[in-house]
Amino acid sequence: MALFRIDRTSSLPAAEAWRRLTTWERHADVVPLTRVYVRTPPPGGEGTVFVARSGIGPVGFDDVMEVVTWHPAADDGGVCRLEKRGSLVTGWAEIEVSRRAESGSAVVWREDLSVRFLPRFLDGVLAAAGRRMFGRAVDRLLASAPPGPYA
Repeated sequence: MALFRIDRTSSLPAAEAWRRLTTWERHADVVPLTRVYVRTPPPGGEGTVFVARSGIGPVGFDDVMEVVTWHPAADDGGVCRLEKRGSLVTGWAEIEVSRRAESGSAVVWREDLSVRFLPRFLDGVLAAAGRRMFGRAVDRLLASAPPGPYA
């Protein structure tokens, strides 16, 4: 498995950073060649299942995820853990948002990613690629607001 961590600071309050990062459908706006479908009815939280479909046309794969921990950010922060339940991509991701003492918020994204049939000696390459791709996604999600009220 390829373990990586992304740390970001933001001028956004913790609750707004949380909302931007956990509006799952928006991840399709910032991850190339990916669409996101939420399979469970709102509201979100523990038990929410969503699928990130990556590829072009019929050639692609599904990254199926389930929210297994959901403590939404209020003024102080929050944490969410996703379990990846796909047939190709497995592992987990954690998103933690906390209030910074001076102002704004801090974001920590941890992920342990595994791709079936990918040899273990490529874990370092997978971790570097994941850190780069998800780092860009986090930056873009924090930079633009989704429509609607706080989740």
